Amino acid sequence: MKTLFASQFAVCLAAGVVLAQAAPTQFEVATVKLLPPVSAPLLRINLGNYRAGSLTMSDVTLSEALRFAYELTSEEQVSGPDWIKSRDAARYEIVARTAGDVPLAQGRVLTQKLLADRLKVVIRKEAKPLSFAALVQASGGSKLVEADPNRPPQASFVPGRIIGSSTTMPNLALLLATFEHQMILDRTGLTGRYQINLEYLTEAPGAVRDQTKPSLESALQDQLGLRLESRREPLDTIVVERALQTPTDN
Repeated sequence: MKTLFASQFAVCLAAGVVLAQAAPTQFEVATVKLLPPVSAPLLRINLGNYRAGSLTMSDVTLSEALRFAYELTSEEQVSGPDWIKSRDAARYEIVARTAGDVPLAQGRVLTQKLLADRLKVVIRKEAKPLSFAALVQASGGSKLVEADPNRPPQASFVPGRIIGSSTTMPNLALLLATFEHQMILDRTGLTGRYQINLEYLTEAPGAVRDQTKPSLESALQDQLGLRLESRREPLDTIVVERALQTPTDN
């Protein structure tokens, strides 16, 4: 009897492990809204915030949503109909949630499925040689300070001023690429979260041009111990073959 009970317990325990490890195949709750046109130039753009199984995006083009879903940094890595990159043609608000705390990598996969379901997106993947600026450590190594895990994350991002108490290097590269309108990819090899306080002179439209601030290159070197270098490598890209502008019913 003890042997039978032990066997049954082992089977139940194994089944519980399998159930616990089973990844969700779609978001539990999700909405994809086509936003109305706006005349005001100020938009509250959120290119993708994912935390504890919850995803939010606002004022994003389809191209930007796809960049989050497929972990692409630059607009040059997405091609297709002109409207997918135009806020005048279509911009979206996306809110979704999973049943549990699903990791970001799986959250991206769920976002791919959500876009395929609601906007009937069909893509194909290609590897293309592209030129870009690589964010790397300076010759003396980085000057970055690791984030304090006991403090809640705080951030303030505007062109010419990037402040974050818990920032990853891929996120820093993405912010710089967005503000400076060039392809910048993380090649630092640094995998942690860091305290970032970067101020520099930018030519970004609408930014305050404070001539007392250093150039981006000097600021990266002096303030963070990083630099940019030109590279050309085969990179992942996607081509949108078909997509709807108006989402299906949520």
